[in-house]
Amino acid sequence: MRYIRLVSPATTGDDWSTRHSVQAIARRTAALVNALDDESASPEAIAEMLRAHGERGRLELTARDLAEMRAAATALREVFAATDVDGAASTLNTLLGRGSGPLRLTSHGGTTPWHPHLDSADEAPWGEWFLASSCLALTVLVWDRQRPPGGVCASSSCRDVHLTQGSGPQRRYCSRRCATRERVAAHRARAAEHDPRVLGR
Repeated sequence: MRYIRLVSPATTGDDWSTRHSVQAIARRTAALVNALDDESASPEAIAEMLRAHGERGRLELTARDLAEMRAAATALREVFAATDVDGAASTLNTLLGRGSGPLRLTSHGGTTPWHPHLDSADEAPWGEWFLASSCLALTVLVWDRQRPPGGVCASSSCRDVHLTQGSGPQRRYCSRRCATRERVAAHRARAAEHDPRVLGR
């Protein structure tokens, strides 16, 4: 959101508002929380992920930027870990009180459509920007849906966070792969109760 140039969607087929909708920013938040959980993630890998989620222009992240973004990701993980809407709201209130500036509108000097920011300035450090923009998107999702914005994968072998999709039942797993793996493991465990040889297959 910091370096995006305003380009006519008619000429590029690229819809700025879609790339930077609340849902898109929330998806970016979940993806970055997961990516930054990997201590080996490089500044270049995170910059590439930012580009994949709509950022443009120069994305030269330093080791310090990465450390600050990782600290923000750790804090944001607590929002996803909340088991109910009160917990998610309370965590967001804490983060908003600790790490955001006043709500403001910016067009980045006329280079983008007007949009809200909660960081201190258009050129705020990456970690501050990531925390503030993520809190803003997750806050709107809590407000709109009156439920936690997502969760942490229920698979014992996965730490990934995910967003709640639509108005149906709360998702338990981050992906079909994790859901399938857990279903197969549960089936094998039940089968092993009747035939211990199943575990060896």
